[in-house]
Amino acid sequence: MKMYDELVARGLIAQVTDETEIRELINSGRATFYIGFDPTADSLHVGHFMALCLMKRLQMAGNKPVVLVGGGTGYVGDPSGRTELRSQMSPETIQHNCDCFKKQMERFIEFGEDKAIMVNNADWLLKLNYMELLRDVGACFSVNNMLRAECYKQRMEKGLSFLEFNYMIMQSYDFYHLYQNYGCNMQFGGDDQWSNMLGGTELIRRKLGKDAYAMTITLLMNSEGNKMGKTAKGAVWLDPNKTSPFTFYQYWRNVSDADVLKCIRMLTFLPVEEIEAMDKWEGSELNVAKEILAYELTQLVHGEEEAQKAKAASHALFAEGIEDSNMPTTEIAAAQLPTGVIGIVDLLVACGLTASKSEARRLIQQGGVVVNDSKIESVDYTITTDQLKNSVKIRKGKKTYHKAFSR
Repeated sequence: MKMYDELVARGLIAQVTDETEIRELINSGRATFYIGFDPTADSLHVGHFMALCLMKRLQMAGNKPVVLVGGGTGYVGDPSGRTELRSQMSPETIQHNCDCFKKQMERFIEFGEDKAIMVNNADWLLKLNYMELLRDVGACFSVNNMLRAECYKQRMEKGLSFLEFNYMIMQSYDFYHLYQNYGCNMQFGGDDQWSNMLGGTELIRRKLGKDAYAMTITLLMNSEGNKMGKTAKGAVWLDPNKTSPFTFYQYWRNVSDADVLKCIRMLTFLPVEEIEAMDKWEGSELNVAKEILAYELTQLVHGEEEAQKAKAASHALFAEGIEDSNMPTTEIAAAQLPTGVIGIVDLLVACGLTASKSEARRLIQQGGVVVNDSKIESVDYTITTDQLKNSVKIRKGKKTYHKAFSR
C-alpha cells in the first residue's frame, strides 16, 4: 500500500488541497513537510501523538520532516480553541521547552543532515520590520476573509486582541519562509488550523505566482488527536519524570471500547491488514486490543524494557496480594507527619491523585477511594506512620493505582 493510501486507510486525512499532487509527493518521498509545535510546556503530551507518529511514518517513506517550534509565535499565542489571551513566556523558557521537545522527538524521527530538522520561527519572526511586513505581507490578506475564519469567530464575542489577530499572518509567513529557505512544499496540521494553513498557501501563491508548489493538508487531529490532548494535557506527558511509564501504559490500557481500535489504527505501526482483522473483535477481545495499544505506544515512547515492566505491573494489579515496584509511588516526608498520622484528604493531594482538597473530599464522598483494599467512607480517615513504613496501596476510581510510603 502506498503511503498516502495508508494515511487515508488509517483515518488520518481530513482535508487536502491539490490531492493528486500531494499524493504524488508523499508516495515518491519528495515531500518536505512541516508541522508546528507551540513550546508552551517542557514536555510533549499524548495530544501530540498523532503528529509525532505522522512524522515518523512519512520519514520512513523517504519524506523530510521540518519540526517548527513556535518560539516567535509563542510571543503572540494562537487564539484557536481558547477563550482568553495566552500568558507570554520568557525567551529562556521557550528555548528550554524547545530543547526538551527535540529530545523527546528523537524517539520518533531521526535528525541530521538530509534528515529531519528543527527550526524556531523566532529566528525570522523577531527580525521582521513592521512596516515591511505590513506592506509586503499584510497586503496579501483580506480582513473580511480573516474574520470568517473559525479561530477568530469564536473569540469575537469574548474579545479578540489585535495581538492575536496577527497570529494567522505570522503562521502564514512561517510557511512562506520555510518554502523559500528550506524547500518546504507541504504543511500538516489539525483541522482547527485549516484557515491559518490556507493563509500560508495563499501567501506563497500571491508572492511567488500561482504555480508556486505549496500544499496544505490537515488531519483529524482536532476531533480525534486533540480529544486525547484535552483529556490528558497536564496529566499524561511523554516525559517519564512527569508521567511514569506505568501511568502512561495505564492511560492507553483504559481507553474506551469505542476508541481502542481507532487509536490502534491511527497511532500504532501495526500493519493495516492486521488492524482490519481486529475490526470484528468484541467483548473480552477488546481488552486484548487495549493491551496491544498500551504496549505498542509505551514501547514507542519509553522503550521495550519499560513497556515490558509496565505490562507486568498492570497485570500484577489484578492478581490478589501482589505488590509491584513499578506502580507510581510517592514518599511522604516526616515533616508531613508531625503527629504520626496524615489525613486521607492530604494524602490524596500529596500523591497527585487529586488537584485539591475539595476534589479529594468529593472523591471520597462518592466512594471512589480504596486504601489497602478497604473503601474509605469518611473524609476524616487517617493513615499512620507505621502503615506508611509498610507502604499503603491507594486506588482512585476503578483503575488508577498508587503507593505511598514513609521511611
